[in-house]
Amino acid sequence: MKTEHIIQKLYVYNLHQDDPHKCSSAKLIRFKLATPLRGHLYYRRKSIFLNPFAKEVLWAGDRSIIEHYGMIVIDCSWSRAIVIFSKKFPGLNLRLPILLAANPVNYGHSQKLSSVEALAAAVYIIGYKKEAQKLLSIFKWGPSFIQLNQEPLEEYSLAHNREDMERIEKEFFHSLSDLSSDR
Repeated sequence: MKTEHIIQKLYVYNLHQDDPHKCSSAKLIRFKLATPLRGHLYYRRKSIFLNPFAKEVLWAGDRSIIEHYGMIVIDCSWSRAIVIFSKKFPGLNLRLPILLAANPVNYGHSQKLSSVEALAAAVYIIGYKKEAQKLLSIFKWGPSFIQLNQEPLEEYSLAHNREDMERIEKEFFHSLSDLSSDR
């Protein structure tokens, strides 16, 4: 699949709860690296929704779903995330495996990723590593996300199933893996 095609399958539903000057999804849209969604989300019911509180983890085997139906990130404030994501979004709700944020607001915190970090991580895991780097390249701090998470991202991309993903999470983030099992 061509780079342009996977980029066309990345969608953002922006709730406009953060500072617009720091909003990574707005910048992705301006650079035509994601497509904004407006209105009702139910017409995207076959897409993958990145939901940080979902039980199941995204893995490389989800690639064909993303290639056909796309992937959606909900851009909202982390202070409101529990309320926002307690709603059931249509489609397949999946969480990312544990990763560390590199964005200036949440640097080093696990699972407090910006929208661009979430999309880049997902794209990397399903095998589009150059595209993940392209998404991050428009931010000064962007390349440090892959540097900070290089080993786990590489292992996640090689996992054979969701159980492997959870095993890899525990290997890299054993002290944090209890967070993902509490979901």
